[in-house]
Amino acid sequence: MKKLLLLCLFVAGTYINMYSQNFKNAPDGYDMLRSGIQEGKIDTIEYSSATVGTNRRALVYTPPGYSKDKKYPVLYLLHGIGGDEKEWFTNGQPQVILDNLYADKKIIPMIVVLPNGRAMKDDRATGNIFDKDKVEAFSVFEKDLINDLIPFIEKNYSAISNREDRAIAGLSMGGGQSLNFGLGNLDKFAWVGGFSSAPNTKEPQLLMPDPTEAKEKLKLLWISCGDQDNLINFSKRTHDYLTANQVPHVYQVIPGGYHDFKVWKQNLYMFSQLLFKPVTLRLIEEYSNIPIDENVEN
Repeated sequence: MKKLLLLCLFVAGTYINMYSQNFKNAPDGYDMLRSGIQEGKIDTIEYSSATVGTNRRALVYTPPGYSKDKKYPVLYLLHGIGGDEKEWFTNGQPQVILDNLYADKKIIPMIVVLPNGRAMKDDRATGNIFDKDKVEAFSVFEKDLINDLIPFIEKNYSAISNREDRAIAGLSMGGGQSLNFGLGNLDKFAWVGGFSSAPNTKEPQLLMPDPTEAKEKLKLLWISCGDQDNLINFSKRTHDYLTANQVPHVYQVIPGGYHDFKVWKQNLYMFSQLLFKPVTLRLIEEYSNIPIDENVEN
């Protein structure tokens, strides 16, 4: 009995080690401020929202060397249920991660928009953030994003205005929004990322009723979650559906990952390197990190 137990522990340890080794981790210092490199710029903007009936705020990151003489693809990067347009900026510092990637020549120059995904007149993350009207405002943001914010960005910034050069990604509630809005508007987005997506994520059959259309139109679909995250089943059920319907996608289960910015910054670092470039099945396999038992035949 003792020998059997030791054998089981050895096999489990081998699986965990293989699983961890397969994970493409960000290097040390990827999110640390560097001196002597060019930096992008962060603007706070206000746009008129006909959807909400008020002016709304967002942050906009333009890359180092941004010029109105060039055109840039755009990433819309969404926050979680307890945040606002400053959550990524304050806790994730995407401008630092992206500046470092530009210095290393690893990403395509892009504009990154950090909106407030709570589309209501009082859109601050105060009081009971789980109130019905506040939760519903995250769904309303789909209309605000498509009808109000995207047109504002494309009018006021040197942005390319086609689906092939437009991406959406987000964390937690914003991850659910990104999957819902991105896959629900394939005429608007070709690049979609859900980081630790929350329960607002639609069921897979509603999220992607036509897998054939999605395969034709998507440039990249990214699904990721920490293996210690209590919300992982929402990512896994999406992954299972995509796999069953043979829809190519990156699926990362991050070893030791919880529901926090350590995971989400890692996601941004990896996801952004694939954006607006040719994505092959080999690259998708390289970036995916599927637990061993999902590959074992029953």
